[in-house]
Amino acid sequence: MLAVHGTLSEAGQAISAHLRHDVARRLPEVQVVLGWADVLQPPLVETLAAVGDCVVVPVFLTAGYHVSHDLPDAVRDSGGRAVITAHIGDSILAAVAERLVDVDPEPDAVVLAAAGSRYPGSLAEVRSAARQLAQLLARPVSAAFVSGAEPTVADAVAAVRARGAVRVSVASYFLAPGMLTARLTGAGADVVASPVGSHPVLVAAVVERYLDATGADRSAQR
Repeated sequence: MLAVHGTLSEAGQAISAHLRHDVARRLPEVQVVLGWADVLQPPLVETLAAVGDCVVVPVFLTAGYHVSHDLPDAVRDSGGRAVITAHIGDSILAAVAERLVDVDPEPDAVVLAAAGSRYPGSLAEVRSAARQLAQLLARPVSAAFVSGAEPTVADAVAAVRARGAVRVSVASYFLAPGMLTARLTGAGADVVASPVGSHPVLVAAVVERYLDATGADRSAQR
């Protein structure tokens, strides 16, 4: 089961469907299903109860409330027959970098835009991802948040311009488009990269977590 946040965006829902399809192609002998952690129906506990024994891969970039509370609670309330892997996290930074380079290969500075959180650990994960992305891009990268934390993306863009950056790009630390990513275009950057989507790096990360959890034979993977 791919546990995803859920979104009212049809484009975002389509990306989740593509991801499920691409993971299923890599695991041809495994049933792969989607489970919505929020927004969409049915609730995750109902999907887990219907599926039974399974491996749950949290397709989240930080370990916020859904990963640390909602998923374990849903597993418990559905009978405790599922195993939860580590969340996806910063294992997809190569894809984030590729999305940015596709639209702006040589920015003066980059702002890594992420969803905010009340959890300090989630914010720390984003800041760590920004430091790693700076190494990948060989460019300065600042972490910023669309909501729920500071600095905002607009403030981060303004700050790097004040430090002398002329061309500023936003890297999207999001898996799919939705309400939050729609706000990035008004943050004052020159370029806004697309979310990761069903990138091969994300697909590989999901498959790796399943294989690690089950000890399945890697030689059979496509």
